[in-house]
Amino acid sequence: MISIDSARALADAGLRWRPLSGDAFRIERTGFESDVFTVSDMTIEPHEFDTGTILGFNGTTEWALDSLALEDALWLPREDQLRDLLSTSFRSLARLGEDRYRVTVDLAGSPEAFDAADPADAYADALLRLLSLTADSPA
Repeated sequence: MISIDSARALADAGLRWRPLSGDAFRIERTGFESDVFTVSDMTIEPHEFDTGTILGFNGTTEWALDSLALEDALWLPREDQLRDLLSTSFRSLARLGEDRYRVTVDLAGSPEAFDAADPADAYADALLRLLSLTADSPA
């Protein structure tokens, strides 16, 4: 699973989340530091309003929380979601040893490699680089 630091860096870099069933997230409030929630059609549903997206907690599953503004949630994207976001720049994922992975992407015509202890963090580092290139390019 992606680290909180990597997920937060992606959010700070401008990665936006449109919640779908199966997505994992963390509540960015005191008291929820160790909790990970999952969007589900039955218990936690995204509701779209003109003012933004609200995550609705249905039934008695989360007794102390009825709803949560999307801004108070930190998306924890899965490996497949990160790979999809890399799109055609993604080249490979390789295991370097017992606890190291490398994601290689093609950025601006040249290969770049990103190593991490978890594949999701290697994907996140590559996506952060891609987002920085996109932000730096003229509109």
